[in-house]
Amino acid sequence: MIIRAKSPLRLGFAGGGTDVSPYSELYGGAILNATISMYAYATLEPQNNGKIVFNAIDRNLKLEFDSSAELDTAGELPLLKAIYNKVVKKFAKKPLSFKLTTFVDAPPGSGLGSSSTLVVSVLGAFSEWLQLPLGEYDIAHLAYEIERTDLGMKGGKQDQYAATFGGVNFMEFYANDKVIVNPLKIKADYLRELEFNMLLYYTGTSRLSSKIIETQVANVEKKKEGPVAAMHVLKEQAVRIKEAILKGNLDEVGMLLDYGWQHKKKMAEDITNQTIDEMYEEARKAGATGGKLTGAGGGGFMVFYCPKNTRYEVRKALEKFGGQFRDYSFEESGLTAWKA
Repeated sequence: MIIRAKSPLRLGFAGGGTDVSPYSELYGGAILNATISMYAYATLEPQNNGKIVFNAIDRNLKLEFDSSAELDTAGELPLLKAIYNKVVKKFAKKPLSFKLTTFVDAPPGSGLGSSSTLVVSVLGAFSEWLQLPLGEYDIAHLAYEIERTDLGMKGGKQDQYAATFGGVNFMEFYANDKVIVNPLKIKADYLRELEFNMLLYYTGTSRLSSKIIETQVANVEKKKEGPVAAMHVLKEQAVRIKEAILKGNLDEVGMLLDYGWQHKKKMAEDITNQTIDEMYEEARKAGATGGKLTGAGGGGFMVFYCPKNTRYEVRKALEKFGGQFRDYSFEESGLTAWKA
């Protein structure tokens, strides 16, 4: 028997960072995001040889262990080890033997939620294998718990819920881990035009988001006026972009992205740098009306809103920076798992 699972990566339009504690507990967070046709894949092959094999093809890493009730999460592939530990402790109640093969369409630190999406896919494969009674909210929360509590990785909640639910969603975050996912019903023509006008550009550099998020968290804890005010703006921006897309006022999206980007840079140090600023300005000169980094900041993917036919000029203008444009489409489905 072979079990496969896949989950989509996501583009964050607005509100990023307001899903991170303690902001979401103190003020309530709101994020607008959409999943795209880039994925995290997991293939699980049960075995009876008393071994556990992790084969992360995109990372060129293969690890083998004797089957046991708990794996040491130190060293390489801590996410896969922590997922196994959680599944055994919470559900299986005994050591398992299997081979797990994974692949992600974007590198770690890309800003597309690749790490959390991988966790969701692997949980989906285990859930299919063990026939676990888990719904979307259950899997998303479990993924969040593995990353943020079990491994102590800094970050928010949106990535796990986006990967699990799929589609275009307006998400709300509150105290006590309360999350509400609101799927948006958008006219097909609006969605196609939005997809055409949104260019996805890989800067060629990844970043360690946890360091930026640590600074952001500290700023909220100290209630620094500038960073907290900037986060309030990003939450408002999520509502405004949601309304613009639902009503088909798509040219407002670029302006609102720019508005949010100018405030996002105030949330913490190292969100941007000279090269990213130069890329952004060149794209604007070529016709983009707005854009942003798609994750916490510091590198990874950028997205630009290019109205009418300016996408072609923007692509040409950014060639000199040596990055790569990635073609994509919006993805309606979230986590899917099946037996092969």
